[in-house]
Amino acid sequence: MIESAPKRVTIRDVVRMKRDGKKLVVVTAYDVLFAKLVDSAGVDIVLVGDSVGNVVAGFETTLPVSLDQMIYHGRAVRRGIRRALLVVDMPFLSYQASEESAIMNCGNVMKQTGADAVKVEGGTEEMVQTVGRLTRMGIPIVAHLGFTPQSIRTIGMRVQGREEADAQRMVDQARKLEDAGAFSLVLELIPSDLAQRITEAIAIPTIGIGAGPHCDGQVLVLPDLLGLNDEFAPKFLKKYADLAGTVREAVQRYGEEVRSGAYPDADHSN
Repeated sequence: MIESAPKRVTIRDVVRMKRDGKKLVVVTAYDVLFAKLVDSAGVDIVLVGDSVGNVVAGFETTLPVSLDQMIYHGRAVRRGIRRALLVVDMPFLSYQASEESAIMNCGNVMKQTGADAVKVEGGTEEMVQTVGRLTRMGIPIVAHLGFTPQSIRTIGMRVQGREEADAQRMVDQARKLEDAGAFSLVLELIPSDLAQRITEAIAIPTIGIGAGPHCDGQVLVLPDLLGLNDEFAPKFLKKYADLAGTVREAVQRYGEEVRSGAYPDADHSN
């Protein structure tokens, strides 16, 4: 008997989940192996984040990540996903310069990776216009407000929206991004009460990271939640495993057995 393919999560499903009161589960992935694992674990959305620059390439920020890198990792993740919705981050300067370059670059990412949508940062009037143009061209968009990593040099890595004027501006930006056609909104490093205000103000789902419990879903960087990076421990991060310790222990045992001659033994030799 041939096993039938699982039903894929669609954009319509994602939007419906908010209406039905179901929380969205989102994680990042950057390669086919982890893509297969998180997909089989039942996540709703897999994000190929430009955080690949930090957690895989070792960059200080996401700024050096190129379009080619995102396409490479997006294609790898696509090959590992059967069910989840696939979203690929657009890297710095791939969509900000002009609407025309945004259309070409976002369209190219979708064509080459097989992504279901792309994610862009910011809520300025120019970005709202770009999101509107992209969605009219048939490119589904996840928007991103709060701490936007590609703006780290100008805003710093800190909680955004603590002042009322900033908070109200973010609420207004969220409404405009929804009106422009974004089907979901990531909220990063903002106060919980502001995340609740935004979540209640718009019909599209919000996905929080460091934004408290009131969002319609949550996203974490996979190596962070797995405890692979034991040097990174912000307040919002809950580590669901200690794989850094597991990996070290396994490699140390391997090294000990190689040095002692215990590996390979007869059971592991041809």
